[in-house]
Amino acid sequence: MRLSTVILPVDRWHEGGRAKWRRAEELGFHTAYTYDHLSWRVPFRDGPWFGALPTLTAAAGATERMRLGTLVTSPNFRHPVTLAKELISLDDVSGGRITLGIGAGGSGFDATALGQEPWTPRERADRFAEFVPLLDRLLTEDAVSHRGAFYSADGARNIPGCVQRPRLPFAVAATGPRGMRLAARYGQAWVTTGDPKLYGTGTPQQSEAALRGQIERLGEACAEAGRDAAELGKVLLHGFTPDGNAPLESVEAFVDFAGRHRELGFTEIAVHWPIPGTGFTADQAVFERIATEAIGLLG
Repeated sequence: MRLSTVILPVDRWHEGGRAKWRRAEELGFHTAYTYDHLSWRVPFRDGPWFGALPTLTAAAGATERMRLGTLVTSPNFRHPVTLAKELISLDDVSGGRITLGIGAGGSGFDATALGQEPWTPRERADRFAEFVPLLDRLLTEDAVSHRGAFYSADGARNIPGCVQRPRLPFAVAATGPRGMRLAARYGQAWVTTGDPKLYGTGTPQQSEAALRGQIERLGEACAEAGRDAAELGKVLLHGFTPDGNAPLESVEAFVDFAGRHRELGFTEIAVHWPIPGTGFTADQAVFERIATEAIGLLG
């Protein structure tokens, strides 16, 4: 089991931002992720919110060992050609420490920021099904041409490619069958937040049953793709299950939570860096104890 964190891009770099990323490395987190949005939900929508890839570039210069990544990037406002160029540059700056969390996106937050109508669930899935394979090619081939229903490339050059070979890893966020198939074919890891229908009214036991079902369906998708599901990391983004923030109230509570989810098959849990006065409120001292002690107590 690995423990990672998610640092929301809400702080000016020289007014607390840099310090958080450096502290995350000092605490021993496996990966520090950030969200890739143009804006996000209340209470963050009308407050400071910085770009994910510039933030990760700065974090790469402020850290040495910790992996860095998005959780997650989506087609909502990204194009595979420009994204690939930025990712190759970021992978180079970081010395090969980047993981791309990638998902189909949603209908809120920044889905209409470029002036378009929100895409239907089917259109999001259709776009994602074209986006991921094209991005895979762009990150592994020197020159790519493609004419698709949604995305095109005309001799797009991406030399010298990623530091990580054959490319930087994808952590594919998915719960539906099409997304699961993409994770099985292109992912080095799979990401879930659980079953959103259970967040407000479900129980931890119901959530664990739903997560068990998701992992089983991922296994079926891997079998269909001729791949061993054990090859994929399985990442739970904490904070969106019925447990809420309760696992961050003590080291013991987190060890219990992590142990139960390790038994389901998860290999990594990502916890949000505390932000007072938000849904990610947590005692900083307890959070840091969890970071340094919890995984060792799992046995």
